[in-house]
Amino acid sequence: MSTSSEKSSSLFGYVAEFASASDLYHAAEKVREEGFRRWDVHTPYPVHGMDHAMGLGKSWLSAVVLAGGATGTLTALLLQFFTQVSLYPTVVQSKPTNLFTIPAFFPVTFELTILLAAFATVFGLFVFIMLPRWNHPLFNSKLFSKFSDDGFIMVIEARDPKFKKEQTKDFLKEIGAGDIEEVAH
Repeated sequence: MSTSSEKSSSLFGYVAEFASASDLYHAAEKVREEGFRRWDVHTPYPVHGMDHAMGLGKSWLSAVVLAGGATGTLTALLLQFFTQVSLYPTVVQSKPTNLFTIPAFFPVTFELTILLAAFATVFGLFVFIMLPRWNHPLFNSKLFSKFSDDGFIMVIEARDPKFKKEQTKDFLKEIGAGDIEEVAH
């Protein structure tokens, strides 16, 4: 016979459907005010102001992209300057081989900056959104599959510190959820 803690550990969370984007927006504000941390909303289109309603801050991805771009810029300038100015000075049509030749380095610098910023974006996203992940418990939910067509879905995960099985379900009903579905791992 399994204990109640084993049952709750196999529970991923609740998926709740709301009637409209406005209802989901106001429900998100209430969930944020209640203090939940492990939850998300899914809509068929972007809802203006939802980030604010959820209490989300600025993404760390921009800092990762900046670091990748700066690394590309410095790498390109150092490689070009080292090889063309100090290691193998190439004199072309009497142009100087010193710091004043830096405009000649712009095309390669630009390209390497863009390349490393793009790599930082891709690999930074993999880390932030925990990819690759081949399966997710939400893929087994009938309600969750509606969000890409016409559903306004909220998911509260069981690993949230404020999650209590019955109280969370009652809270979702209180804030206007229509259908509520339990999702197992």
